[in-house]
Amino acid sequence: MSLSLSIHSTDLEALEADVLVLGVLKGSDGAYLAPSSLSEDSVEGINELLEALGASGAPDQLLRLPGLEDTGAGIVALAGLGSDTAEGQERLDALRYAAGSAARQLVGSAEEIAFDFGVSSVEEIEAIAHGAVLGNFVEEGLRGKTQDSIKEEIDSILIVSSIDQEEAEEALVHALVLGETAKDARRLVNLPPSHLYPETFAEFAAEVAEDYANIEIELFHHDRLAEEGFGGISGVGQGSPRKPVLAVVKYTPENPKAHVALVGKGITFDTGGNSLKPAASMMTMKCDMAGAASVLNAVLASAELDVPVAVTGYLCLAENMPGGHALRPEDIITMRDGRTVEVLNTDAEGRLVMADGIALASESNPDVILDIATLTGAAMAALGLRTAALLGDEEIRDRVIAAGAAAGEAYWPMPLESYLRKSLESPVADIKNIGSRYGGALTAGLFLKEFVGEGIPWAHLDIAGPAFNEEAPYGFTPKEGTGFGTATLVNFIQSYAK
Repeated sequence: MSLSLSIHSTDLEALEADVLVLGVLKGSDGAYLAPSSLSEDSVEGINELLEALGASGAPDQLLRLPGLEDTGAGIVALAGLGSDTAEGQERLDALRYAAGSAARQLVGSAEEIAFDFGVSSVEEIEAIAHGAVLGNFVEEGLRGKTQDSIKEEIDSILIVSSIDQEEAEEALVHALVLGETAKDARRLVNLPPSHLYPETFAEFAAEVAEDYANIEIELFHHDRLAEEGFGGISGVGQGSPRKPVLAVVKYTPENPKAHVALVGKGITFDTGGNSLKPAASMMTMKCDMAGAASVLNAVLASAELDVPVAVTGYLCLAENMPGGHALRPEDIITMRDGRTVEVLNTDAEGRLVMADGIALASESNPDVILDIATLTGAAMAALGLRTAALLGDEEIRDRVIAAGAAAGEAYWPMPLESYLRKSLESPVADIKNIGSRYGGALTAGLFLKEFVGEGIPWAHLDIAGPAFNEEAPYGFTPKEGTGFGTATLVNFIQSYAK
């Protein structure tokens, strides 16, 4: 992690930065400069300019001014902080969002930026740092002749505060690790299916695991998957020449206080299989492995942070392709736990690979299982593109919501309606992989619940909407892969250390 993240004193004349970012609040009488370490004269001068500049304090607004005499920055940037009535979690969210938006918009034009939002707590410092790290993101991609167009990420981020570096160090490290691992998840999601497929994803996971003495990885290749009863993963992947892999990544600290199992959907490309998607619906399907990307990076982040909780990540990796060897509608497969599934729609493949992962995770009897997947269009239809659906045990759902709130990631709890379970009944198998045409996110959750070991707490995170941003960037969120869920998983794991 090459980014430098640190605290700077409130002496702005000693500041050496390319840009000083100040906050603008939206009040009942108009916009005004948020508290900062500027002199009264400078504050008054900027406030007099705000109306003429069109400053509103709205999120994502960033205005640039020449540097001031009483600061060591060449440019002053004014970032919208939203309403001046925000308190508690709402204020933390506003600080994270504004810092991320400013960093995102300043990438390529500054090497060192400083934020002076008048923070008064370590929690506020962490929110700013987390947002700034997330916003400081450049996707290099696989450019050839346009390589010179790639912008340089910011090298150094400073947060102006009277709180000293030592007091804020733990919060800064936490923000840096959460931000950088989420960005690593984004980069995995953005890789094209020509380069990222089950074998290369598994090889990458094995390679990064080598850097950690307390992380082990076990790979289940296609023959082993078939031999050991993983009918879901092997079945979904059998139509592709790029065969499926189950990667089990284990982080084991000394004297762990709990064991958390994470299961991630890793469909590296989803055509729908023989239940073929329309061409337009395939255009974003490189993102169908976002759950596995978040799980891998959450395990790595736990090791980076020395979290005293054992974490096992199950990366369920397959490519869903049509063809003579692919699953057919009405095929019946046998899952890891011995249950048989009638496959009526091969485009409902995510729940098949996840069910095998959940069944295997249950065999180790962990304290909790979370599964995370870009699973259903129904979740997107219900909640839009920025909120994930959350199903499962109420206590675990509450933990996830709290973990997500601390990460600036939104979840909405949805019910597992028991009457919908009947729609999953099959006349020829133990269960079928699709149910009622209504409540698709709920029937998918009910299907997954069947494979959770008896008595093991569980929740399902459907991140189909927020995992991939097809629209314009906003806040700390770039276009394409977002890394959504990574920080939530880490915060959730850490909740078991307390």
